Amino acid sequence: CLPANQERLSGGKLSTVQFHPSAQVVLTAGLDRCVSLFQVDGIKNPKIQSIYLESFPIHKACFSADGEQVIATGTHHKMFYVYDMMGGSIIPVHQVRGMEERFVRDFEVSPDGSLMLLTGTSGYLHLLSMKTKELISTMKANGRCTASAFTPDSSKIYTYSKEGEVFIWDVKSRKCLHRFQDEGSLVGRCIAVSKNNQYVACGSSSGVVNLYTTDVCLREKNPKPVKAIMNLVTAATSVTFNPTTEILAVASKRTDEAVKLV
Repeated sequence: CLPANQERLSGGKLSTVQFHPSAQVVLTAGLDRCVSLFQVDGIKNPKIQSIYLESFPIHKACFSADGEQVIATGTHHKMFYVYDMMGGSIIPVHQVRGMEERFVRDFEVSPDGSLMLLTGTSGYLHLLSMKTKELISTMKANGRCTASAFTPDSSKIYTYSKEGEVFIWDVKSRKCLHRFQDEGSLVGRCIAVSKNNQYVACGSSSGVVNLYTTDVCLREKNPKPVKAIMNLVTAATSVTFNPTTEILAVASKRTDEAVKLV
């Protein structure tokens, strides 16, 4: 099997690999300060282009919902970059007015393409307009937020705290609708909501991933998972559902080849 990034292997650790929302294109980005795009044909996987960001090791990169932009955050930077794929321009966003954060690292883009959620320190969550990259509102959870996920209709946000508690927010009112404790979680690491909005998966530092139904999450303080996945021996750092909600991928970046498909 030919590597997707065969024509430009990363010079450092990769922090992001993502498929384009509508085209047969894959994005890679990492600590070598480069965002690369490849056409996935399974034969040569030719490189489309690479964007080098000076003195900016990349913590995370992500396509916008329409696939026309790439947003990239650094490992120790307050600013972030927006690459306009249509215009070919790289736009630095130096400071978001009204947002006091030392570093900007983790973020999520809403499925409807209108919002960007930046995870701040001390439980602060900053909601930005994707169009203007300006601050709309700030929410505050108890403890430190380690992961967030929008629901498929972009109406709610699930945030997972370091203490293993999950907060459910209403996007329109920016109020916390409900909170629940992830069973057996010592340190929360990653969270995902299925595309059909039926399931929520929570991955913790122990490597256990709990699968819940969304209706139970919205109702109970201590819900019972419908399934507990215990295949990983290191911390679960990434969970994602496939588009038809038939497969859940669980991975750990703490060790090589620690990927499970359930």
